[in-house]
Amino acid sequence: MGEELAKRKPTRLKGFDYNSRGVYFLTICTQNRQCILSHVVGTGLPDCPSVQLAPHGEIADKIINQLNDFYEDISVDRYVIMPNHIHLLLFVRQGGQSGRPVPTTKGDANSIVSRFVSTFKRFCNKEYRENIWQSRFNDHIIRNQQDYEAHVRYIHENPIRWHLDELYLPTADET
Repeated sequence: MGEELAKRKPTRLKGFDYNSRGVYFLTICTQNRQCILSHVVGTGLPDCPSVQLAPHGEIADKIINQLNDFYEDISVDRYVIMPNHIHLLLFVRQGGQSGRPVPTTKGDANSIVSRFVSTFKRFCNKEYRENIWQSRFNDHIIRNQQDYEAHVRYIHENPIRWHLDELYLPTADET
C-alpha cells in the first residue's frame, strides 16, 4: 500500500497559495465511488435529467448551505450533487486564515480550500455516523472569466452527461 501511495500524483499545484483570493472548482468523491448521494432521473434532452437527492445527498446539501453561511471569507457559488461525487465552485473572497474549525488533515491543511473540504466531510460524516468520502479531493484553480463560465456550464450540464462522466457507475437497475 505504501508503494501505491508513493506513486500517486500530487493533486495540489506546487507553489500555489491556496489561501489566495480566487475561485476553485472542487470535486469531492465518495469512497469506492459508491452511488449514495443522488439519482439522476430522465434520459437526456429534451427530458432534461434532474438530480434527486438520496438521504446522504440531502445531508451533504444541508452542510454545503450551512458552511456557506458559516464562513465569512468563502462561499459556494454553484454546485451539483451527483450520485457518487460533488462538484462545486468555491469563492475565496479574502486571503488568510479564518478562525473557523480546525482541519483534520496534514499537508496543505492550513489552506482555506482544504479547511473547507475537511470541515464539510467531517460535518457530513458526523451525521452519517460513518466516513463515506475519499480522503483526497480534486481542485482546479479558475484562471479567468471564460474558465469560470465553462465550469458553471459543466456543473449545470453534469446531470445531462452523467452516462458519459468519468465517475459514472451504472446502478443495479441500469445493468
